Amino acid sequence: MEYKINDIVINYQVIGQGKPIIMLHGYSTDHRLMTGCMERIFSNRSGYKRIYFDLPGMGKSSSAEWIVNSDIMLDIVIQFIEEMIPDENFLMVGESYGGYLLRGIVKMMADRVDGVAIICPLIIATHEKRNVPPQVVLVKDDQLLSKLNSEDMKNFNDNMVVQSEKIYDRYQNEIMSGINIADVHFLERFQNNGYEFSFDVDQANIKFAKPSLIVLGRQDSSVGYKDAWNILENYPRATFAVLDRAGHNLQIEQEELFNSLMNEWLIRVEEY
Repeated sequence: MEYKINDIVINYQVIGQGKPIIMLHGYSTDHRLMTGCMERIFSNRSGYKRIYFDLPGMGKSSSAEWIVNSDIMLDIVIQFIEEMIPDENFLMVGESYGGYLLRGIVKMMADRVDGVAIICPLIIATHEKRNVPPQVVLVKDDQLLSKLNSEDMKNFNDNMVVQSEKIYDRYQNEIMSGINIADVHFLERFQNNGYEFSFDVDQANIKFAKPSLIVLGRQDSSVGYKDAWNILENYPRATFAVLDRAGHNLQIEQEELFNSLMNEWLIRVEEY
C-alpha cells in the first residue's frame, strides 16, 4: 500500500488486527528487516496490528531533496503515524536508525506510546565518536563462504558474527534485499549532512516508565553496546540485554533468545 506525504510516496504494509505496533527499520534497509524478525513473534500471538513501512529513500518509498536531516525524517514518521492510527495509543519496535527515530517519537508524543522495544539502537550519530568493539567472526562457515563470490563473501564477513546457510539466507532476504534497492545518492547526502538530530534525543525531562526492552549485540561493531547504557535511566521499566555471539543483526544470529525477549516484553505490555 502507499501513502503520499507532500511529493513523496511511503510504501507500507499492515498485518493483523488489534493493538497497533509501529515498526521502524534501520538505515538503508527496508521494512523487510522488521517483517523478517517480528512476524515470527506473531505467528503464535494475536491481537496486534503490525504497521511496517519503508522510510523515505529506502525500500519502495521515494526520496526528496527537502528531506535533509533527521528532524524532517522524524516529522514524516510522526505524520505517517497520525494518518495510520489517529488518536490511538500504540507500541513501537525500532532497530538501529529506527531505534534513533523511535526515541524521537517517545520524546515528542510519549503519552500515546504504551511500550517500546529497541534493537541495536543508534545512540551516537557520528561513527567516530561511538564506543564499538572490533569486527569479529565467532562462528565461521568456510563451506558456505567457498560458494560466494568475493564481494558477497566480504559483505557477509564484515556484517555477521555467526555464519550458517540459514543465517546467510535471512541476511539476503531481510537485509540485503532492502539495501540493494535503496536510493544510494539520497542516503549518502543525508548521512553526510543531516544524520544527527538538532536536539538531544536522550535528554529526558520525564522518564518513560512503560514496559521497554533494549537489546544489543556484544560483538556489534556498528553501533556497539556500551553507549546504550547511558540511556537506560530514561526507561525505568526496561529490560537491558547484551547478547553474546551477536552483532548488529542479532535478531538473526540469536533468533531463539531474541524471540524470547520479545515475547516477554509483550507479556509485560499486556499486563501493564
